[in-house]
Amino acid sequence: MSVKNIRVLVVGCGNMGASHATAYHNLDGFEICGIVSTGNSKVVLNEKLGGGYTLFSDYDEALQATKPDAVCISTYPDTHEEFAIKAFENGCHVFIEKPLADTVEGAVRVAEAAKKAGKKLVVGYILRYHPSWEKFIEVAQQMGKPLVMRMNLNQQSHGPKWTVHRNLMKSLSPIVDCAVHYIDVMCQMTRSKPVQVSAIGARLTDDIPDWNYNYGQLQIRFEDGSIGWYEAGWGPMVSETAFFIKDVFGPKGAVSIVAKESSKVGMSDNIDSHTKTESIKIHHADLNKDDEFTKTDEFIDMHDEPDHRELCNREQRFFLKAIHDDLDLTHPTEDAINSLRIAFACDESVRTGQVVVL
Repeated sequence: MSVKNIRVLVVGCGNMGASHATAYHNLDGFEICGIVSTGNSKVVLNEKLGGGYTLFSDYDEALQATKPDAVCISTYPDTHEEFAIKAFENGCHVFIEKPLADTVEGAVRVAEAAKKAGKKLVVGYILRYHPSWEKFIEVAQQMGKPLVMRMNLNQQSHGPKWTVHRNLMKSLSPIVDCAVHYIDVMCQMTRSKPVQVSAIGARLTDDIPDWNYNYGQLQIRFEDGSIGWYEAGWGPMVSETAFFIKDVFGPKGAVSIVAKESSKVGMSDNIDSHTKTESIKIHHADLNKDDEFTKTDEFIDMHDEPDHRELCNREQRFFLKAIHDDLDLTHPTEDAINSLRIAFACDESVRTGQVVVL
C-alpha cells in the first residue's frame, strides 16, 4: 500500500525557508500545499520552483485554506512560538528553524503543544545531520577530559545579508540566534552538565535596537571541568581574518576543522561555508622518553561532504521518517530547549556583567 505524501505549508522564504521548500519540491514523500511570506520572497521562490504553488501573505488564512499535514516555519524567531502552536492546534506536524522560540518559556510551550497534539516537532539543528560534524564530535570525545572547546562564526555582512541580520537583531542577539548550534555541539562532546556561563558583548552600530549588540562572546564551564567559548559578530564592520575556528583539545590531543577554502577572506557570509569542514586534523599528545611526539598529525579528508542543499534534504528526510515511523523526539527536543536556555543565560550575562550559574 502506497503511503500518501505529507502536504507541507512552507512559512518564510528566506535562505533557510527557500532551502527547505526546495527539499520538499524535490524529495519523494512531500508535496507543498502553499507558500507563505509577507513580502515578495514567496513570488521569487515560487518562480524558482517552476511556479504553480498557491501563495499566501497571511499565515492564519493559509492554515485554514490548505489544511496541511505539516508546517515548515523559517520566519524570524519572534513568530516561532505563535506559528508553531497554531500549527499543532490545527493537527499539523512542525519542522521549525532554530531557535525554537525567542524565549525559553516559549520553547517549553511549543514542546508542550507538540506533546498535547501528539504531533512531531523537529528543530533545524543542521549540524546534527552533517557526517563531518558527527565525526568531529566523535573524535573530540576520544581526547579525554576535561575538554577545551574553541569555536566561532563571525559574519561580515552587507547588502541583503545585512538586512537579514538587522531584522534578526530586532528580537535576538547573534549569540542567541547562532550559538545554539555550537552550544549543542559542546554538550554532545562533553556529555556533561553546563554549570555556569559568562559572556561579553559590544554594540558596534546604531542600525540595531539600542538594547541589543551585534558582537558577543560566551564562555561555558561544565560539571566535568570542560570549558568552551564561542563568538559571533554580524555586520559590515566585522573582520574576516579569523571568522572560522572550530578547535577542541583535551589531555590526549586535539581535533580541529581545517576549512582551507571556506575560511578564506570573503566567505564569512556564504551560507555553504558555515557547515563546510573539508578536512579534520587530529593531533596526538603522546610523547616518547625525549618528550617528542610519537605520532604525526592525521588528516581526515572530507572533500565529498554534503553541501547546504543536501543537508537540508537530510533534515527533511529525517522529518519524514519521524512522522511515518512515529519516532520519539523527546531527547532532541530537550536538547534544543537546553541549548537555548544556555544561550539566553549567556545573553543575561552580557546585559548584567555577571556570571550566571545554571
